[in-house]
Amino acid sequence: MPEPSRPVVLLFPGQGAQHPGMAVELYGAEPEFTEAMDEFFTLMGEEGRRMRADWLGDDPGVPLDDASRAQPLLFAIGYALGRTLTARGLRPAALLGHSVGELAAACLAGVFDLAGAAQLMAARSAAMATVGRGGMLAAGLAAEDLEARIGDRFLAAGVSVAAVNAPRHTVVAGPEPWLSDLARELAAGGVTTRPVPARQPFHCPAVLGAAELFSVGFAGVPLAPPRVPIRSTATGLPVERAQALSPGFWAGQLARPVLFWAALDGLLSEGGYTLVEAGPGRTLSMLARRHPAVRSGRSTVLSPLPASAQGTLAAWKAALEEIDGLVAEGV
Repeated sequence: MPEPSRPVVLLFPGQGAQHPGMAVELYGAEPEFTEAMDEFFTLMGEEGRRMRADWLGDDPGVPLDDASRAQPLLFAIGYALGRTLTARGLRPAALLGHSVGELAAACLAGVFDLAGAAQLMAARSAAMATVGRGGMLAAGLAAEDLEARIGDRFLAAGVSVAAVNAPRHTVVAGPEPWLSDLARELAAGGVTTRPVPARQPFHCPAVLGAAELFSVGFAGVPLAPPRVPIRSTATGLPVERAQALSPGFWAGQLARPVLFWAALDGLLSEGGYTLVEAGPGRTLSMLARRHPAVRSGRSTVLSPLPASAQGTLAAWKAALEEIDGLVAEGV
């Protein structure tokens, strides 16, 4: 008797997954992807035109790691990939996004339409423009161990744990010069950190004011319950109807920690899945491969795009063969 197909979950990465030329080879070669990207850029108006030029060009006017570029482009690419896969007949059982990837999941699930998403991405960028210089650091420590090392002095400056990606993969964020001072203290204590590509902090008290500004941007954007379950990185549980309809829930995500591992663990505890990363690179795929359910083979991971610009189209076509197989099996 054949083994039943595993339901598919789409994973949408956030800040840190961006790289020059990400998904560019699909533009013009994959009609549904191209249409979705152009639709988003058009809805973004003049800023969308500049964003498209920066994405496709070799000399961007705004650095890719800046929130005003990385965030809307990661959103757009994740959404466009999701729309491309569903157009091929893939029916995801759930969606799981990291940071701005959660907004891509929400748009794909119908919480807001693409026109609303363009308004929200513009509002998110404007809110983050009010935040001073800062960033994020990844550390190979458990969250509770890292919190103990941060201490009151850094907490008072707005530095805190920003993401719990795996049991020993934690991200801390905050403003400068405090974040660099913490990195030096951690290094002196034998803890190695790695900068996450970002010019601003996210998911920490330093952006509470930006989150409040972002919430204003939801004015006039209709919200609806998700048509596909979204696994929340705030609770680790499916997004509830009341949460989906609350601007504060989505805007508050900007300042609260991303509990990615809790969301992934809750999902994979329910059964076997095929996890497909709908975004550039393999950031979330690598984290998912650490999970016992994946290591045991009960769940599997598929990464359609490489972590560099070259080879994107070839990798995508190879992944589509597996994805089309899933569709043929009725997933």
